[in-house]
Parts: sequence; structure tokens; C-alpha cells
Amino acid sequence: MSTRRRLADEDGYTRLREAIVRGELVPNQRLVEADMSSAYKMPRAAVRTALLRLEHEGLIEREPHRGARVRLVSEQEAVEILQARAALEGLAARHAALKITPAGADELRGVLERQRAALAEQDLLGASDVNAQLHAKIVELSGHATAQRLISALNSQMVRFQFRTILIPGRPSQSLEEHLAIVEAVAAGDGDKAERAMHRHLNSVAHALERSQGH
Repeated sequence: MSTRRRLADEDGYTRLREAIVRGELVPNQRLVEADMSSAYKMPRAAVRTALLRLEHEGLIEREPHRGARVRLVSEQEAVEILQARAALEGLAARHAALKITPAGADELRGVLERQRAALAEQDLLGASDVNAQLHAKIVELSGHATAQRLISALNSQMVRFQFRTILIPGRPSQSLEEHLAIVEAVAAGDGDKAERAMHRHLNSVAHALERSQGH
């Protein structure tokens, strides 16, 4: 494969993946190669390669004689994804704690303060965005490349539920308390405590989502 073709394939995959993650391509939307090629100004071969990779990641699914469509993640599957994230991000929090530097601890506390400020202004969607940034920063500080890759794949399937839990009464303040426990454990270099705090937090989010189903 030529370098130009490889770059085109990688660019096409990135663009289609971002379109799904941003919600530009919505659950159950059919993905017709010719339409994707035209809309995103990509060669059909690059579209085909991108769809295969996205299917492997669980972002799209193929149906016989109907082609590809954006996969709809159910509420129950979202709960399972959060449970899987609890295990992986618990591992990441442990590694982050074992590698933490004063600068890294300051970064985490700065993100936590932004969440606190957003909640004080009743900016729940802004707080949800900062929440995602805090989790991403902990995973980044862990230096655990495999956990980072798996968590990224799981997160991209959760796009529909990104803001759901922050809108549940009582969750914003509870989330802030849980994040504080995680950040303080990581900053203190306590791997066991950081892992337990992350488990507790994400399992709490999973329980909240489970309870909110049907409401």
C-alpha cells in the first residue's frame, strides 16, 4: 500500500469516527459508501477501510443486504460499559498515583476546580465536559497505553449517554465528591486508594444510569 493511500485511509477513519463520536452521524443511521464518499470528499476505498475499522471498534454494525449503520448502544450496554471502564480506569488511576509528579497533581486539582466552578454556576453540561477531561487526564498520567486505547474505544460508544447522568438529581454534587477522593488519592501517590476511589465512582455512575432507565 502506498504512503498516500495509507494516509487517506487513516484520515478517512479519523473523520468518520469523529462524526460518530460528535453525534453528527446518529445511532441507526445507514452509512452508504457512495454517500459517505461524497459527503466527506473521500475515495470510496478509504470509506470502505474506515467502515471495517469502525465495525471492529463496535461503533458501526453491518446487516446482510442492508449495509452498515451506526450502532445503537442500549441503556443496559451503557451500564456494562461503565462497569468495564471502572476496572480499566481503576487500573489507570493506580498507575497514575504511582507515577504522579507535583506538576501532574496540580493539573488534576486545576481540572477539579473547573468542575467545581461549572457546578457553582449551574452549568451542568459544562461540568460534564470537564468531567470527561478529568478522566482523560488521569488516564494520560497513568502512561498505560493499552488501558488508554481500550478506554477510548469504550468512551466513543457512550456518546449518547455523555450528559445523561449529570442531569440526574443529586448526581452533580456526588460526582464532585467522588472526583475529589480520586484526585486526592492520586496526588498522594496511594495506588490502592486511587483504584478503589475510581471503582466506587464509575460503579456509582452505572447504578445511577440503571436507576434512571425508563424515567
